[in-house]
Amino acid sequence: MSPKSHYLPTRPSRRSGGRTLLLLLGGFALLAGLDGALILLGLPAPVIAARLADVHGPLMVFGFVGTVVVLERAVAIRRNWAFLSPGLLGAGGIALVSPIPLVVGQLALVAGSIVLLAIYRAIWARQPSTSSAVQALGALLGLAATILWWGGVPVPQLIPAMTLFLVLTIAGERLELARISPTVDERAERWLLAVALVLASGVVLALLWPLLGYPVLGFALLGLVSWLVRYDVATRLVRSKGLPRYMALCLLAGYGWLGVVGLVWILWGPGYIGPAYDAVVHSVFLGFVISMIMAHAPTILPAVLRRPLPYRPLMYGPVVLMHASLLVRVVGGDARGLDVLVQWGGFANIVAVLLFVGVSVVSVCVGAPPKPVRRESSTASPRGRATISLETRR
Repeated sequence: MSPKSHYLPTRPSRRSGGRTLLLLLGGFALLAGLDGALILLGLPAPVIAARLADVHGPLMVFGFVGTVVVLERAVAIRRNWAFLSPGLLGAGGIALVSPIPLVVGQLALVAGSIVLLAIYRAIWARQPSTSSAVQALGALLGLAATILWWGGVPVPQLIPAMTLFLVLTIAGERLELARISPTVDERAERWLLAVALVLASGVVLALLWPLLGYPVLGFALLGLVSWLVRYDVATRLVRSKGLPRYMALCLLAGYGWLGVVGLVWILWGPGYIGPAYDAVVHSVFLGFVISMIMAHAPTILPAVLRRPLPYRPLMYGPVVLMHASLLVRVVGGDARGLDVLVQWGGFANIVAVLLFVGVSVVSVCVGAPPKPVRRESSTASPRGRATISLETRR
């Protein structure tokens, strides 16, 4: 998701096999997490395991999204030891759903988060920047979440820390891209850093004094959304065509769901069960995070596997289904207390994610669509033979 990743390699490298394995670990966590989602929704699931429902949140945040995002960071830093982080996070995801003691998976997530901080330390040593600082702050919150979960803190109380782990990582990477805009100056960077620090402080407050911490988190999150809308290049690329427009629409839709989370935290405060909790969790992890993944997949996959993921308009299908079904779930189900809409909206969410995976795999296998060939013919002129296109002759 960083500028270092925006290239389309022409051939796979010898290291792509190991990266594919790490990506498959994240894919396993995704499938296991979706299976757990079916169990939580009260729907038939392919696999019924004792711990799937209990570890659903950490499995999706660290085992799936964490592995994928951190793998991109490891590729960018070009250090072999950096791949320990996605490896430990992916292995931790497998351990969480296996019969081995839960603590093994928890410790793997802690270790992977520690290595991630070492990655950001190396990035900072190479080139200090506000974007790296924001991402490192998110990684620190992720480490705190894994340690506290290992120590026995219930997952619902760790949602702010888990949320900000991913949100600040993505916001920092968006700042890297926003630097191409002439409107992004030192003042804009200081604004983002200040918001990130307030969000980190809000996480601490939410753990110690929830009635104070959650409104702070809500207002700070709205501040982050306003920064993204003001400075992100997506607000300009939305008027373009093809892949840039597709990415911009995914990003802007995700920012909208992030704003929903901020409003819920301001108006309803702490909520560890019930409709408000469901609305927050799925607005941020589906509406925002999965939308970011859908937006960046055509650039992440080439950077990680050195295999192009060509853009196709068909990619809009899963995106539209994701956001439409999330509206049904949150606005129709959670807000109105209609469990049946929560259930069917959640089921459609799962279908949308799987559909996007399927479209991506097919797009990789089929390759880029052929470019239209411009036919030309030759005709004589007084000064010799000149090449004139058929379109020009018409």
